[in-house]
This record gives sequence, C-alpha cells and structure tokens, in this order.
Amino acid sequence: MKIVVLDGYTLNPGDLTWNRIENFGACTVFDRTQPALTLERALDAEAVFTNKVVLNKEIIEQLPKLKFIGVLATGYNVVDTEAAQKGGITVCNIPAYSTSSVAQMVFSHILHFAQNISEHAVSVASGKWAKSIDFAYWLTPQTELAGKTMGIIGFGQIGQAVAKIGFAFGMKIIFNNRSKKNTDLDATQVDLNTLLAESDFISINCPLNESNQGFINTETIGKMKTSAFLINTGRGPLINEQDLADALNAGRIAGAGLDVLSVEPATENNPLPKAKNCYITPHIAWATLEARQRLMQIAGDNLEAFINGKPINVVS
Repeated sequence: MKIVVLDGYTLNPGDLTWNRIENFGACTVFDRTQPALTLERALDAEAVFTNKVVLNKEIIEQLPKLKFIGVLATGYNVVDTEAAQKGGITVCNIPAYSTSSVAQMVFSHILHFAQNISEHAVSVASGKWAKSIDFAYWLTPQTELAGKTMGIIGFGQIGQAVAKIGFAFGMKIIFNNRSKKNTDLDATQVDLNTLLAESDFISINCPLNESNQGFINTETIGKMKTSAFLINTGRGPLINEQDLADALNAGRIAGAGLDVLSVEPATENNPLPKAKNCYITPHIAWATLEARQRLMQIAGDNLEAFINGKPINVVS
C-alpha cells in the first residue's frame, strides 16, 4: 500500500515516529503541502493522511487509486466527504484524543487571569522584589477560584472535563448545551442568558455550526459581568472578533483567553492580538506530547481497521 501524509509537521515535528503508519506500506511524509502540490503528491496513493490540507471534490475525483483518507484531527471539514463517499473512499477522523489537554489549557488561561504568575516572575527577575520595602507585593489582583461561578458552553467530553477541574478548585459549575444533558456531575444546566449573566469565567467548548457562528458578539457580551473572563478553546468563528476586541478595549468584560481564531495563523488585521487584556495562544491546546501520541496511535488504528475490512471512526 502506498501511503502519503500531506502535512505531518504539526502532529510530529520530530518528537514522535511514523512507525505505526509505516507498518502498513510505503509511506511518504511531507511536512507541509501547498494547494498546488496536493494532487501531484497524492496521485498514486491508496491512503492519504491530512490535517489541514484540503481534499475537495475536484482533487478527490482525480485520485483513482485512493481508498482511504485519514484526517489527523477531530474536525474533518477539510475533506469533501460526499465526494469521497461517491468515490468509494472511506474517511476517518480522530475523536476524543485531546480531551484532557484541552481542559488543561482552559485552566491555564483561567489561572493566568487569577494570579498572573508570569508578570510577577518577570518583576522578581528584574530586581523589583529585592528593592521592595515589603515582604510581598502584587501587580495584578489575586483571585481565589473557590466559590466563583464557571459557565461552560457545550457540555460534551471536553466541557465535562473542564467541569471536573472546576469542581476540584471549589467552583460552582453551570452549563449550557444544545440538548438536555444528564450527567453524574453536580452541575446545573441553564439557558444561555442565565449563564452569561451569572458566570465569573466562561469557557466555550461547543462545536461550530451554522447556527452559532459569531454568537459571542456585542449583544451577548453585554449580558456578561464586567468582571467576567471569556475562554475559547473551541473554534475561532464562534466569536465575532471585532465585537470582542471592542468590548475588551472598552472594559465591558475583564479579559479573554483564546487558543483559536477565525483565521489561523492570525492575520495582521485581526483586532484581538492587540486588544486590552486579551491573551492568545497559537492553537496549542491539543498539542501536548501525550495527546499527539494518542492521535498517532488512533491514526494507525484507523488505517489498520480499514485494511482489515472493519473501519472505525468513519465520517463518510
């Protein structure tokens, strides 16, 4: 079997191996593939793996040998699954590999806002503490999470993992979900307006769809506490970025911690990187070593199951 990985670098910049996939055939790994090279590189492949390289209808129809597409991520919008299905091509994704890592990133942002360790550590390194006449000082308000209300939008696996960490800090958990959610967790399901109004910290963990694109906007931000912090590790287009930047700059909410933007990498005209009290990480919530090891394992499992005639994690 000829196997091609079109953009392997983000999954494996050198700290993993491709052995799990290489076991099944002659495997060529490209770090990155520009759109003009996609067809050429995938042309004779029976199995293609992609993370962000688009495999649209036009390309898929020109790949007569292709039988399997492995998406190296959970989201599979980069593949025209309808065209793949018509061509008899199985498309598989990687579900639930980064749940713990994403939940951890949510609280990395929350803890930054609660105590801002980096700014204080820099001040100590610069000599400020050595010159202080007092034994302690703080540059930003120090906030205890116990007793604060955490609002979680989207209560799937990641949302529930976030809730469990919140409980460990002594937080009250409320959540909003598109459908009724029954869990063993001591969390209360509320409507969106209630969540926005009552939460001290809001974590967005819902999937993106046509109905919720840009739902964080001037109107919904106006329902939040001015002291609230917004965390988004879901998808960038869930937020109207200009509206959020305007709200931050005007002090209508206290801060935002974002791991995703509507266009990635960030564009120079995006207003959020320069907005007041907005801290952005470059889409790395999924990228812990452990999560990427699981991703690689599941990618190999998907290919092996397909070869054995019992495909798993099929999305086409």
